[in-house]
Amino acid sequence: MTLQSPLLAAIPGLRHAFFSRDGGVSEGIYAGLNGGVGSGDNPEHVAENRRRMAASLRVAPERLLTVFQIHSPDVVTASKPWETARRPKADAIVTATEGLAIGVTAADCGPILFADAKARVIGAAHAGWKGALTGVIEATVEAMEKLGADRGNVVAAVGPLIRQHSYEVGNEFVERFIATDADNARYFAPAARDGHAMFDLAGFIRQRLANAGVLLVDDTGIDTYSDDRFFSYRRSVHRKEADYGRHVHAIVLER
Repeated sequence: MTLQSPLLAAIPGLRHAFFSRDGGVSEGIYAGLNGGVGSGDNPEHVAENRRRMAASLRVAPERLLTVFQIHSPDVVTASKPWETARRPKADAIVTATEGLAIGVTAADCGPILFADAKARVIGAAHAGWKGALTGVIEATVEAMEKLGADRGNVVAAVGPLIRQHSYEVGNEFVERFIATDADNARYFAPAARDGHAMFDLAGFIRQRLANAGVLLVDDTGIDTYSDDRFFSYRRSVHRKEADYGRHVHAIVLER
């Protein structure tokens, strides 16, 4: 199963995909379409899965680019393929190069795909709580502007991620967000356990997009934790599994 955003799908000359676990060759805890180069999966299985994703996007495998993600606000600009083993450390990619698929990996964190149809500039960001809080969304939009985009024309799609009803956090987590901005309290709901709260990562991401001037936003609404069609870091921890698979979510300008 491949998910698409109606907003992005309506743009001519653009392809994108939020990939689920379906259609891959990995086995065991990685069963399905694991695209995580940094996972403990069989590298040959990961390579085949990524080849299948690249084929779905109609690009050669070497033209499906991801970064070494570090939960940062850092963004890189891609103009040509790079070796997977030498991929830059960052949490977002932007490009204006046709035929170059850019993507992020996720397994609970928020994948966001961006496009300015008029300027022909695209972006992909990995927004976990830390990256979202420290500005990866705003930095991605700024990097797209450097390539000629206009933030008023940018549309964005938020992919599958862990949703509020599945995302329990401790009070120290809540305090960190409120210390940054008291208005962030609205993204937390009471939890069943004392000293804990339920965090709305998707709502926080949508607000940061709005703050960055991106007003047309799609959201798949899917919860990676409760939906076994998707990998989930938190679910793997609760099941005491040794590791977890990663999804690739990507976008490309047609040649």
